[in-house]
Formats: sequence, structure tokens, C-alpha cells
Amino acid sequence: MVPELPPLPALTRAEAELIDRYLDVVDLLGRINPARPGDTYRGLRAAQALVSKAAELRDALALMHQRGESEVHAPTLAQALRVLDGERRAARITLPPDADS
Repeated sequence: MVPELPPLPALTRAEAELIDRYLDVVDLLGRINPARPGDTYRGLRAAQALVSKAAELRDALALMHQRGESEVHAPTLAQALRVLDGERRAARITLPPDADS
């Protein structure tokens, strides 16, 4: 039986949008990572999509700023990222372990 995930912390609509758009960008960067196996076409498609997703991330941050949400509540947003599997998704951006180690 799959363990139940903890609930997402309470987020404003703008914070939730920020988290969603951030993870979109992270997923695309993971697909582009040249240190990971894959084909160039997949990376090209991800790079093309990255342009619009980065703009959406910018817009989410701009909306937070416009609404007066001037501070990022890192512990709360980190908890949301963990619930949404952000650690595994972000790990795809880093270099994989050295095969010789």
C-alpha cells in the first residue's frame, strides 16, 4: 500500500502558481540536462517549451509582487515542493554520480 502524502501547506493562489510554474521549469531543465541520457530532439522540444514556462514563472512572481506578497516564505514553499516530489524532480538537473566512483 502506498503511503499517504502529507497535505500541501496553505498557500495563496499566487504561491501555488509560483510552485507549479517553478516545477514546470525544473522538469524541462531536467529533460535538457546534457549529462543525462536522451536524444537531442527531446532536449530541443524541452528548450523550446522552456521559453514560455520561464515567462509564466516570471508572471507568477510579478503577480505575487503586485499583490503585496513581497516575501517568499521559504519553509512553507519548501514543504509544498517536497509534497510535490520537488526533490526528485530537481535532482534531474544536477550531474549524475560519476560512474568511476
